[in-house]
Amino acid sequence: MPTAIAVTSPDLVLPPPDHHTPLAAVLQPPAVQSLEGSLAEMHTLLEQHGYVVVVYPNSLAPAAVHRLHTVRSVLESDRIALLPLDLPPLAVAVLVRQLRQLSLCDFSPGVLASAARLLSHYIYAGALLASVTKLDRVPVTLKAHAKSWVPGSQFAVLTAPTPHLLKLTSGPTDALPGPGFGTHMLIARGQLQSDWVGATLAPAWHVQGLLETALPADSPLWWGTPKLVEFASAINDVSVLYQLVASVRRETCHWCGLQLIGDRCGFCSSPLLQQQQSTAPPQKRVAAALPAGTT
Repeated sequence: MPTAIAVTSPDLVLPPPDHHTPLAAVLQPPAVQSLEGSLAEMHTLLEQHGYVVVVYPNSLAPAAVHRLHTVRSVLESDRIALLPLDLPPLAVAVLVRQLRQLSLCDFSPGVLASAARLLSHYIYAGALLASVTKLDRVPVTLKAHAKSWVPGSQFAVLTAPTPHLLKLTSGPTDALPGPGFGTHMLIARGQLQSDWVGATLAPAWHVQGLLETALPADSPLWWGTPKLVEFASAINDVSVLYQLVASVRRETCHWCGLQLIGDRCGFCSSPLLQQQQSTAPPQKRVAAALPAGTT
């Protein structure tokens, strides 16, 4: 059985791109499930799959994060990876789908878990917002805060891979910096009525596919307003994802013995020893694996 990918909300489980890609297991929150239930749930996943990679946004409620660590501690299992991601909800769901696709490949559990950090560098995530007054995810100037009080104002915000904020005007504007490789874009609409993401941003980024999905329940809180259109553009082709991960040098964790890529083990969180450190960060070492126009 492939390594299990687990999430903390059903919003993070996007429809599979094909009939081969497995679904992710949805772990129940402490409010609706006892500790005994959570332990039994995780034990079953371990028995069925051997290893479990749990992916969740770093904005997850502290009680839910504590439950995850308690379950891992009580089970005394080094086969559970807990991976918080500094990405907005829709982008987390996209990365989870990528890991689900890769779980069917011949990657070891350690490589699959550590691939999450690598893949996060290749997701372009943001939103179109009606206001940035409560936005604390990217730097917002006082001038932008003042403009957000003007009726009809709209702001295009990019949070990953690098923060960027752009106030839209009726005239020509600079586009948000986009990917230099082929991507598919996913759009989730909140209460903001606008076609800018699909009609303007997607063509500017030369996206090769455009789909809409439901807005994750946590998105309004993450972005500071329900008046938004969230988007995430990422690699959709599993063969390219495979090439991207496979092109990175593999190391062995000195603590738990699992294989990994990058500079930290996804299961025990141990960093590489100094003598193991590579000379270039993963996103630079694999640049050659992403030619422009790749699907």
